[in-house]
Formats: sequence, C-alpha cells, structure tokens
Amino acid sequence: MNDVADLAGVSKASVSRFIGEDRQLLSDAIALRIEQAIETLGYRPNQMARGLKRGRTRLIGMLVADIRNPYSVAVMHGVETACRRHGYSLVVCNTDRDDEQERLHLAALRSYNVEGLIVNTLGHHVDELRQLHEELPMVLIDRKVEQLPSDLVGLNNADAVRQAIDHLEQQGYRDILLISEQQDGTSSRLERVAAFNLLIAERNNLRGQVLETGDALGQQLQTFLAAPGPGPKALFTGNGVATLTCTRLLRELGCPLFDDIGLIALDELDWYPLVGTGITSLAQPTEKIGVTAFECLLDRLRGEQEPPRLYDFAAQLIVRGSTRKRP
Repeated sequence: MNDVADLAGVSKASVSRFIGEDRQLLSDAIALRIEQAIETLGYRPNQMARGLKRGRTRLIGMLVADIRNPYSVAVMHGVETACRRHGYSLVVCNTDRDDEQERLHLAALRSYNVEGLIVNTLGHHVDELRQLHEELPMVLIDRKVEQLPSDLVGLNNADAVRQAIDHLEQQGYRDILLISEQQDGTSSRLERVAAFNLLIAERNNLRGQVLETGDALGQQLQTFLAAPGPGPKALFTGNGVATLTCTRLLRELGCPLFDDIGLIALDELDWYPLVGTGITSLAQPTEKIGVTAFECLLDRLRGEQEPPRLYDFAAQLIVRGSTRKRP
C-alpha cells in the first residue's frame, strides 16, 4: 500500500479509501492516479487482513448435512451465487451426516470469524448451534430445529405431498408406497411422512404404506409388487436419493419401467427424463431457496429484528411417462 501511495503521489489513507468503501470521498483525479499505480504494481489487497482490522471478514459459513445429495449441491449453488452478488465469500463444511463432524465443523466456522451461518443440519448439537446463534445471525435450510429461533427457508412439504397424491389419484393409481430415506429426526422427512399418512387416511379409495431405504427394501418392494391391492400400484419417492435407490431396485427385480408400476419423485434431477419414459417429479425451487436463505441472512446482518420468518416454497409438478393414465 505504501508503494502504491508513493507511485501515485498520494497518502496511504487515500489508497485505503480507494480500495475500501470510501472511494467516493476521493476526487476523480486522485482515484485515477491510484488506479493506475495499482495496475502498474499489480497490487492485490489482503481481504482477510482488511476484514479482521474492520471487524468484518465478508465470509458466510454454510453447514451441509450431505454434500453428495443433489439437493444440497443445487441449494448451495443458489447461496454462493447470492453471496458473490453481494461481495461475500462462502465457506462450506460437509458433515456427511456425522454428529462428531458437525460438532468439529461448528467449532471451525467460529474460528474462521464468519459473519453469518446458513445451516442444513441434523440438529443433534442444539447447544452448540444455540451458542453460535447468540453470536451471529443464522438461517436454517430445509430442516427446522425447534430450539432455534431462526429464519427457515425450504419446501412446503405438506403441499408437495398433496400434489403427488392428487396426481396419482387422478391418473388412476390406488395402491401407493411412499419410500423415504431412513428417519433420523430430519423435520422435512417427518413432515412428508405425516402428510402422506393423513392424506391416505382421508381417501377411502386409496391404500398407502411407508417404507425406508435400507438393506431390506429390495425384498419389501418385491412383496409390494406381488401383493393384491385395490388397484394400480405406484411408488412415491421422498427425495432424489430414494428415487435412485428405487429405480435401481426395480431394474434388479426385472420390473419394466413403467409398465406395471407408476413412480413420482420429490426433487427434479437431470437424469429423470432419461429413465424409461421419464420420471414424473415435484421440482423444488432449489436456486430460489439458496438465494432466499442468503437474503434472509443479509437482512439480519443489516440489523433486521423481526421474529423468525418461514419461507416455504411450493413444488412444481413435472409430468412424464412414469405416471401414465391407468384404467
């Protein structure tokens, strides 16, 4: 910075203003000289050092439960895009659904002096999360933690399940199997199962049951396919991971896709149109969820004091051949 000031013939304070947030205080002539000196010397300010001096790092932390989940990647892209647009950088930590990794990552994010935190968590470390929430703004994605008074951004799960059941019923399916990833306390999975059971109980012409992914699912699927029922059968998969598991198992069982069984999936993935006649899906607005999560956090960083807000977006039904009309 001293070298830039000497070459431009200005004070070090003027250079600091130019690379900081007070550039408007400089005359056009001085700003031009500083800009030319920076270009000549190839000067690059140390953003981390500047942030620490000012008490701001412009770093946002994001805790992700499973970075291999396509949903997590898509939402993370939305968060990062919004961060970049507002001059922030994103630090991502993947817990891999491991409680000990989550605890270590929470400690690491604190040490990085992040200004705010976006969390997609199992919620098993409530004390650590609550302590962090007292220190900095926090926004939850997809999964609520009852003990944390934080903004929550995600999907309207009850409405998404209703859209799925309505569509399957209209297409003539009467025997519906919901397949979810294994329950680990994740609020979104619990909400989807609860909504499914409630809707099935309200409709006398439908029969429904719930299974979870795991070693026994192949045999359970085979039993479901072979059992007599009230009418055409369909699978409703609770997320992209469950959809991939079920599609693979159906192939292993020799079940033609999708002649004997229908399939509707929650989440929209790139490979869905490529399987059989295409997989009908309920697409989550993942980009919008990520952007909204950051914008909520930015509001809090700017001093917003409203009570915790809920943003639950609607899913979009995309109809393909896997739910063709049944007699």
